[in-house]
Amino acid sequence: MTAVLFTCAGQRVDIVSAFARAGATTIAADLDPLAPALYHADHRLPVPRVDDPDYIPAIHAAVAEHDVRLIVPLTDLDHIPLIRARSELDALLLLPSEEVVGRVGDKYLAHRFFDERGIPSPPSWLPQDVPDDASYPLLVKVREGFGSRHIFRAHDRDELDFFLRYTSVDSFVQTCCGGEEFSIDVFCDLEGRCLNAIPRTMIQSKGGESIKGMTIQDRDLIEFGAHVAASLGLVGPGTIQCFREAGGRHEVTDVNPRFGGAFPLPLAAGSRYPELALALAAGERPEPRLGEFRAGVVMTRFFSHLCLTSGDDGTLEPFAEELPEPIASEPGEA
Repeated sequence: MTAVLFTCAGQRVDIVSAFARAGATTIAADLDPLAPALYHADHRLPVPRVDDPDYIPAIHAAVAEHDVRLIVPLTDLDHIPLIRARSELDALLLLPSEEVVGRVGDKYLAHRFFDERGIPSPPSWLPQDVPDDASYPLLVKVREGFGSRHIFRAHDRDELDFFLRYTSVDSFVQTCCGGEEFSIDVFCDLEGRCLNAIPRTMIQSKGGESIKGMTIQDRDLIEFGAHVAASLGLVGPGTIQCFREAGGRHEVTDVNPRFGGAFPLPLAAGSRYPELALALAAGERPEPRLGEFRAGVVMTRFFSHLCLTSGDDGTLEPFAEELPEPIASEPGEA
């Protein structure tokens, strides 16, 4: 069984469990001892903060202890430290180059990156470069961050100036797209070939994550997602967010080089992305299977929970919840 290490595992029980079902031995790492994904893995790994000098040594030690063959980061927080330590980790790191990660991580640099690679993207400017004839509404957006935080819609120049003064983060300005929004979940091999691209509608989102959506068999979006992934040089998973504008033109607003929050939807549609990742770790070269998934699969997400109690050694362990004893006697009893 291939040992897979998930870093910044957090709440991604869905991803850890999917790899386990695909035949992996799972090791989940997180700073937070209450991170739910830790308790759904075969092994739990407490680690320091990602900016702590001991973080990479802790990852390296886990790789050696568990004979890890594949490292899958589950948030953007530790991408750069892991990439810089790639050569010493002795396992396949499922991330593209530092240039790609760095440029898509800064939303303004990402826009310029898209332009350089011939990928359509909404007009965007640094605050001091917004032209007088820009078409409103415009969006003031944080350059680095996630979860759709620090985004403001300006309907005229006065509002734009206000929001640029009001925001507390380094921002840029982008034209507001008016078309329909889609996300495309892609997976690429180590050569940057896109093995599959699965588009989905954005029925509802909260905090930047898809809550409800549906897979669609849209050839234009499939081919566009594959083109974007290959043009940028993605390796492993990626989520491409785009809008379909007038005339069928697609404009990319964001690319995340990791599994997206809506991972369960392409998985249910037959993506087999965990199996593809394990194949890459085994040195195999899977062939592209663009368009091979089930359309019309609808996802609606909900919160769940995990209860823990102290084990004999003081560590927390999951336990099976039982119905409490009734407070009152059953009907008919004295």
